[in-house]
Amino acid sequence: MKKGIIIGLSAIMLGSFTACESYLDIFPDDNITEATFWNEPGDATLALNGAYKSLMERHVLGYGPGYDAATPNAFQWAYWENMLMQIGNGTITPSSNYIVRDRWTFCYQGIHRVNYILENIDKIPNMDAKEKERILGEAYFLRGLYYDLMARIYGGVPIVTKSITTEESKTLSRNTVQEVWAQVHSDFDEAIKRLPVNGVAGQATLGAAYGLKMKSYLYTSQWDKVLEYIEKLEGLNKYKLYPSYQGLFQLENEGNDETVFALSFMAGPYSQGSIYDRFFQPQNLKYGIDGSNSVAPTQLLVDEYETIDGSPVDPANPFNNRDPRLDFTILRPGAYFQGQLYPDEIQNHASATIGYGFRKYTIETQVIIQNESPLDFMYLRYGDVLLCKAEALIETGQNIDGAIDIINRIRTERTDVKLTPIKKGLGQAEARKVLRHERRIELAFEGQFWDDIKRWNAGPEFYPCVVVRPDGGVLDRKFPNGYNLEKDNLLPIHNDERAINPNLEQNPGY
Repeated sequence: MKKGIIIGLSAIMLGSFTACESYLDIFPDDNITEATFWNEPGDATLALNGAYKSLMERHVLGYGPGYDAATPNAFQWAYWENMLMQIGNGTITPSSNYIVRDRWTFCYQGIHRVNYILENIDKIPNMDAKEKERILGEAYFLRGLYYDLMARIYGGVPIVTKSITTEESKTLSRNTVQEVWAQVHSDFDEAIKRLPVNGVAGQATLGAAYGLKMKSYLYTSQWDKVLEYIEKLEGLNKYKLYPSYQGLFQLENEGNDETVFALSFMAGPYSQGSIYDRFFQPQNLKYGIDGSNSVAPTQLLVDEYETIDGSPVDPANPFNNRDPRLDFTILRPGAYFQGQLYPDEIQNHASATIGYGFRKYTIETQVIIQNESPLDFMYLRYGDVLLCKAEALIETGQNIDGAIDIINRIRTERTDVKLTPIKKGLGQAEARKVLRHERRIELAFEGQFWDDIKRWNAGPEFYPCVVVRPDGGVLDRKFPNGYNLEKDNLLPIHNDERAINPNLEQNPGY
């Protein structure tokens, strides 16, 4: 059986720790009493599992590959996730639901669960000191990650580091985004003091804390800090590129040496699996798989894949001689999925309309229960770390040729990806363009490109753009009136939250 964090029972038990009135209505009116909880070490583990469970909510990190629908890489057609389409085309509003409302709600749910642990773990008698430190380290790690995720899409948010009452929650004001990032760094520092180098699938480790603290500095363009924490991570001598790009995303290779931090899912009861089979996999009634392909790759992304040798794409045979990562990432016409030809024998919904489907983060080798995919989602892997290092070297201007060497590792070091190396001697602007292209291709459908566009302030470079069908018909116009950096780099605070707490100032432009 796959090892990981068991979230089913703990999710049921920890469900009573949160109320529903508002984003900060988190003080439990009916919580488990001191007489029945915090009496043995297993209680701390249950509480920690509940804190991880919030991370797996669909609009925190649980939608995984689907977040590319907020970018030119993908098109979200399904109505139940159309907020990502609205984010991607610039029509999001403060009354929009799903991610606008739910990332706020579930991040604070996770933060509350962490605070509850920090306030109560000392009550457990005779707890092993090493185990206690590990749990505390994971708790601080999670709180840092929740605040990181909110800072990226809302900017400044209220910082809550202790349990509060419902009435207190209605009086809080937003901290500055700088204060939120300081809290992120502080929490990761506390995690770094306590976390072990190794852990089981889905648990935070020292390398994960180094890596995510590094990514928080990357988001704010603090390049020297990025390099400092990459050096710490690499000093663990634990991570390396997996030899096969295709194999990297296969179920049988989970937990490989490239994984720095992943959401760990398991098939079985209690909703411990992911939704990837349902939302990203094509429908295959022959094998009983009712996929919806609710997010589909766009031609805009397909066009970004180079040829292996750098020659022009052949219009008569557009998929010949292409970067192998295209076929490892995207299901395209003429390819086979589960032994059936696409789109003649297998297709559905958006893939039939747009022309492409997902291959990355799908399972071709077995039939799985709907919404119970055991496939993990890698939130941070070493290939991403290497590209972060290359970007920092380019942006500081201290070793651009060294950055190109790193990019060429991504392009040539795997057994199944062998592309023409990038030549050295580039200037900073040209090297930056190469790096950004490589991130878009290497990390496609890994939830990174939306953040990249925002932190680069590159929205005006990518928009307006048009999503078309194979016959040239228009499916969507993304930011047809242009991209406003002040407004569109952030999401609005949901109207419901501001109705409950008027102290929550709205983001610009909403």
